Amino acid sequence: MKLSIVIPAYNEEESITETIEGIEAAFEKVNIEHEIFVVNDNSKDNTLQVLESLSQRFPSVTYATNLGPNGFGYAVRYGLERFSGDCVAVMMADLSDSPYDLIRFYTTMLEGNYDCVFGSRFMKGGKLVDYPFVKKVINRMANFIIRMVMGIKYNDTTNAFKLYKKEVIEGVKPILAPHFNLTIELPLKAIIRGYTYTVVPNSWTNRKYGVSKLKIKEMGSRYFFILMYCFVEKYFSRGDFKQK
Repeated sequence: MKLSIVIPAYNEEESITETIEGIEAAFEKVNIEHEIFVVNDNSKDNTLQVLESLSQRFPSVTYATNLGPNGFGYAVRYGLERFSGDCVAVMMADLSDSPYDLIRFYTTMLEGNYDCVFGSRFMKGGKLVDYPFVKKVINRMANFIIRMVMGIKYNDTTNAFKLYKKEVIEGVKPILAPHFNLTIELPLKAIIRGYTYTVVPNSWTNRKYGVSKLKIKEMGSRYFFILMYCFVEKYFSRGDFKQK
């Protein structure tokens, strides 16, 4: 089963090389067919030039530029329309996600024949390195609200690091979220629409370079919109979108 890794990248010239090198170093130790598809989200720095060099070094690396509209969700959606694997993971370009966790996600999917494998940084075995305190408080509050509204036990829906089979990505369309609220739209729709999933611990490490693209004060209403959209589908669609 071929694994695709979609990485959105906006102004990540300092991080993307280490991210790709880390993935390739981890995958050298296992026999997993894979591609790394980086979506340059119309970066204003030298990200594009760095990606050109990386694609020459690593045959598994391909890239494309999303000219617009731009934003985290748009960039991920661009990649999800173009990946070539049988399953796909969304990883960050800033070294925050571990490729060894991804290998565990992949083997878990194969062994359990799950449609999705979700990561949790807040379960036994999960790990946080230099996680900002305020961001952690807001994260825990947001995930608690999501759990209560949607009636689920999964405690890290806002975690972008997840693995989906190709048919799940097709099955959760249309995808609406243009920003970081995509991180909750994909898993909530997958759960609502009846795809199987399991949750495994994963680690998260704060970025070494640059600044986070997530602007918390701008995202509250956008997360709420997607949450309400998924709530309406779960409780009022009468199962019309559920996997048959």
